[in-house]
Amino acid sequence: MFIIQPHYHAIARTAQDYERMAMSGVVAVAEPAFWAGFDRDYPETFLDYFKQITEFEPTRAAQYGIRHFSWVAVNPKEAENPELTDAVCAEMPKYFKNKNVLGVGEIGLHKSTPNEIAGFEQQIQLALDHDQLILIHTPHLNDKLHGTKKTLEILENFSDLDRKRVWIDHVEEHTVKMVLDAGYWAGMTLYPQTKMTGERAADILEMYGWDRMLVNSSADWGPSDPFTLQECVMECRRRGLDRQELLDIFHNNPCRFLSQCPNWDIAPIKVVDDPLTT
Repeated sequence: MFIIQPHYHAIARTAQDYERMAMSGVVAVAEPAFWAGFDRDYPETFLDYFKQITEFEPTRAAQYGIRHFSWVAVNPKEAENPELTDAVCAEMPKYFKNKNVLGVGEIGLHKSTPNEIAGFEQQIQLALDHDQLILIHTPHLNDKLHGTKKTLEILENFSDLDRKRVWIDHVEEHTVKMVLDAGYWAGMTLYPQTKMTGERAADILEMYGWDRMLVNSSADWGPSDPFTLQECVMECRRRGLDRQELLDIFHNNPCRFLSQCPNWDIAPIKVVDDPLTT
C-alpha cells in the first residue's frame, strides 16, 4: 500500500512520526502554511517559517525516504492584521519558484470577519496572478456550515478561477455535497475533537464516491495523529474496498490534484495481479 499525506504539519511532529509513516507506506507529505498557536507579529517570522517548510523539512523527510512538499500563505487565524498580510503577500511570489512549493494555502476563513475575507480574497487573486493551486481551510465546529457557504460565495466572485485547481478542506457530512456540486475538490480531515473520524470519512466515501475527494490527517501540535489516515485505510478495507480503490483514494487522488502543479512529479499507481483482489 502506498499513501500520500496531502495535509500534514510536519514541523510540529517528530522524526519518529516520519519513521512510522515510512514503515506504513507513506511516500510523500504536503505541508500547508499554518497557525503557530499564537499570532505572529512580524513579516520576517513568516518568512523564516516559509524557509523552514520549503528548505529544511524536505531534508528531514528525505532521511526516511519520504518526499516533502509545501504551501505558503497567511493562515486565516492570522489575517486580522491587514498590514501584516500585505507585507507577507508581497514576499510570497519568490517562494513559488521553490521546487517543493505547490501553491497558496491554507487560506480561507476562521470567524468570517471583514479582515479575514479581505485577506482571503487577496490571496486568491495572488494565486491566480501566479497560476498557483489553492488550498482552503473551512472553519471548525459551529461555524462550519456558515463559513463554507461564505467561502463558496467569495469564490464565485472570481470569474477566471478554475475550480478543479481549488481544494476546499475540512468538509463534513453537512458541507461535502455543496463543495462537490460546485465543482471543487473536497478534503476530509481525520482529527480528534474538531474534525472527522475514519469511520465518518468512510461513510462519506460510500455515499459520494471518491471523485475529487482527498483524505488527510492534518496532524499538527494539537491532539492529533498522522496514523488516523492509516486507520481510515483499514476501515475502508474492512468495508470491502479493494487495493486499487484504496490506492485511488489515498495515493492517486492526491496525485491527480497536485499534479496540476508542475513541481509535483509523483504519478498514480495501477495495481496489477493483486492477490488481495482475487
